[in-house]
Amino acid sequence: MQTYEVEVKSLLGSEENAELLRTKMRELDSDSHLTSKNKQLNHYFIGGSMDALVHASKGTISNAAHAKLSDLVSKVTSVSVRTRNKDGEVILVVKASVGDDTSSNGVSRIEFEEKVDITLEQLDRLLINAGFRYQAKWSREREEYSFKGLNVCLDRNAGYGWLAEFEKVVQNDSELAPARAEIDAVMRECGVEELPQDRLERMFSFYNEHWPEYYGTDKIFTIQ
Repeated sequence: MQTYEVEVKSLLGSEENAELLRTKMRELDSDSHLTSKNKQLNHYFIGGSMDALVHASKGTISNAAHAKLSDLVSKVTSVSVRTRNKDGEVILVVKASVGDDTSSNGVSRIEFEEKVDITLEQLDRLLINAGFRYQAKWSREREEYSFKGLNVCLDRNAGYGWLAEFEKVVQNDSELAPARAEIDAVMRECGVEELPQDRLERMFSFYNEHWPEYYGTDKIFTIQ
């Protein structure tokens, strides 16, 4: 069974704004708490075919995960393929749009994540050998919180600065609209605004063109 993620981003920018959101979450939900803190490297890929991805991943991921991936790519057309190192844990990530937004940054997406027992470099090479090529490499520090039934991530991203992601995972597409409404209500309570998709796409495009200047650094840029 595929799962769906509804994820809405808010650009915070500064550490001061990130701390204001942490404080607000504690005020609004006494049960709110930090669930994990980690450093990540995320490598985005373009090119290649989904059939090649399915073929290349066989034997690298479990049989059940391989069947799930095969089912996913047979149903969608817009797919974002990534590799991730999360504090030493290496993960294959595939996200597919279920709306009009992009698979890279859209609000509602089917998500696939599977841990692998090879290095990030080996997983990257597997995708490159399957015909994919790097789009960009990203680095970030992430704090994950449980808050009002949502997963809230505070990310300090190379290039972007601090970004908040309000996420809810649901089991079928009939739950997407109610989940979005729930997230919108919680964000209003927190006093944060959604980062518009068009601005996010401009930021994403700029980073993709200049990522070697930002990857692994604390440098940020501003795109309106």
